[in-house]
Amino acid sequence: MPKGKPRYSGKSRRCGFKGGNGIKGFIRTETRFSLCGLGCTLCSMHLGGYCPGCGGGAGNQSCAIAKCSLEHGGVQFCWECPEYPCPRYEGFDDGDSFVPHRNRQQDIAQAGALGLDAYLALLEEKRAILDELLAHYNDGRRKTFFNMAVYLLPLEDLSAVMTSLDSRPELTEQPIKERALAAVELLQEAADRQGISLKLNKKPKKG
Repeated sequence: MPKGKPRYSGKSRRCGFKGGNGIKGFIRTETRFSLCGLGCTLCSMHLGGYCPGCGGGAGNQSCAIAKCSLEHGGVQFCWECPEYPCPRYEGFDDGDSFVPHRNRQQDIAQAGALGLDAYLALLEEKRAILDELLAHYNDGRRKTFFNMAVYLLPLEDLSAVMTSLDSRPELTEQPIKERALAAVELLQEAADRQGISLKLNKKPKKG
């Protein structure tokens, strides 16, 4: 196994379901926002090059919802299906995968209200902020935190954090550890104001 590559098995965390080696014929034209309503473009696995995004081809994992999509004419998003929400989503948001699930239905509603193109543009703005944080404020220990913060915080709060960081030119002369701490402090303060936890939720154990 190449150094640095994560181990996977049929029990690894997926975007929603456990599985094997993908589903033949499951290809989507939009891979930044998943079939089920998760922001693939902000996922650490997508950023790391381990996953092409939902329906992006090689690297996708087997997914019961993807199979269902093919059985229903290849719908691009589940909410376009007249049967949605269906029993496949029972307990789906009780815990997180590589991205948090708690905002999934809210994000679907926002995409519907804004229109898909406008919502994807919003995701791209968030992705640019995440790229900036990872490039200039990551001391090697903050990737998961930055992913969670960018995924869960409103764009307005993220933009305010970046403006605050940019207004402190002395940070550019500081060691990366000090820059990371400054970014983490501002993001955590923004999350606390919103009452947002920046930790992944584990799925409750059955039984």
